[in-house]
Amino acid sequence: MGYPETGFIRIAAFRKRPPMTSTLHDPGYRAFVAHLVDLRRAAGVTQADLAMRMGKPQSFVSKSERFERRVDPEEFRQFVVALGRDPVREFEVVSRKLA
Repeated sequence: MGYPETGFIRIAAFRKRPPMTSTLHDPGYRAFVAHLVDLRRAAGVTQADLAMRMGKPQSFVSKSERFERRVDPEEFRQFVVALGRDPVREFEVVSRKLA
C-alpha cells in the first residue's frame, strides 16, 4: 500500500525491535556498586557524610547505590578518594571479584 496523493510508499519502518537491556542490571555492575557500598559501610560513613565529602547531594549517593544512576569511572574515583582509599587498589580489588 502507498500514499497515492504524495507518491510515498509505505515501508515496514516500525518493525518490532528487541528490548534494550540496561547495564544497570548487569551482575558485574551490581557487584561493582556493592563494592562501593561495602567500602562506605566499612568506613562507618553515611550516605549524607559521603555526599558532603564529594560535594554532591545525598540523593546522588543514594541513587548510585540503588542503581537509579550509573557510576562512571571518575565518580568511582571520587567515591573511593572521599572514603580515604586508593582508587587504583580498589579498582583492582573489584576487578578480581568480577574475574
